[in-house]
Amino acid sequence: MIVRAQAFAPAGVGNVGVGFDILGHALEGVGDRVIATRVSTPGVRVTDIRGTVTDLPRDSERNTAARAIAALLADQRADFGVDIEIEKGIPLGSGMGGSAASAVAGLVAANALLATPLTIAELYPYALDGESAASGGRHGDNVGPSLIGGLVLATHDRLIPLPVPADWHCLLVHPDLVVETRVARERLKAPYTIGEFVRQSECLALFLSGLYRQETDLVKAGLKDLLVEPRRAELIPGFAAVKQVLLDAGALGASISGAGPSVFGWFTSKEVAAAIAPKAVAAFQAAGFNAQAHVSRIQAPGATVEATWNS
Repeated sequence: MIVRAQAFAPAGVGNVGVGFDILGHALEGVGDRVIATRVSTPGVRVTDIRGTVTDLPRDSERNTAARAIAALLADQRADFGVDIEIEKGIPLGSGMGGSAASAVAGLVAANALLATPLTIAELYPYALDGESAASGGRHGDNVGPSLIGGLVLATHDRLIPLPVPADWHCLLVHPDLVVETRVARERLKAPYTIGEFVRQSECLALFLSGLYRQETDLVKAGLKDLLVEPRRAELIPGFAAVKQVLLDAGALGASISGAGPSVFGWFTSKEVAAAIAPKAVAAFQAAGFNAQAHVSRIQAPGATVEATWNS
């Protein structure tokens, strides 16, 4: 019987510009880890938080990992409780899906303790439960790709992997600035016109058609955010300059990752994405912020169980 498991869940790019709350993709090289230990006492307890962030909530209703695991255990009628240790590798309020990655890593680790573990995709509703603790909503643009990897269309009840050429890469630039998801979502309350929705729907249709038809020009025509980006851009000093650097380098599109402040661009090769990274970082530095660059395949892997311990 497995009594302890360690899982890793990757960071990600939420919204991908054109798909607010429904599109996201995973990122290589950065993410959260959770160690889950089976205990006889019912419930979920956070026993340790370490890494880039340590002042997260520890009660099971407000901690994304604990809340997700609690939902899983209740639904599966588990006859045990779980203690968890969270190792944060994703900065708080970074727009890189940190709350989602914690929820997913916790779920994948706790799932390994079940007598009959669920599939990764079956963990999706519980991951949404966890994400809601941080954002106040059940949107899957971050938890979906963190679970299954790659580019994902995440609806309220299903995950649909989307085709992306294997050599396409994302450059994500994260400034040392915090933008809280709840604050960023407040910017979206003002009314929109029906014409704005039509134009954004057109972009989403072009983007999805381009992926399935393998037509780069269609993807480029659609990879735009006409609804959300204009209302959030002022929360990110230097955003316009960083975006322009990415577009001038040949990005298929560039926008805010999740709620920000990270900025991403899609490129058709790793070499171009990596070559422009220093200039994008410098653009944030010119605005007064240090920044870090991450280059990743868009078809990056999802969550994995890294180790298990038996009784």
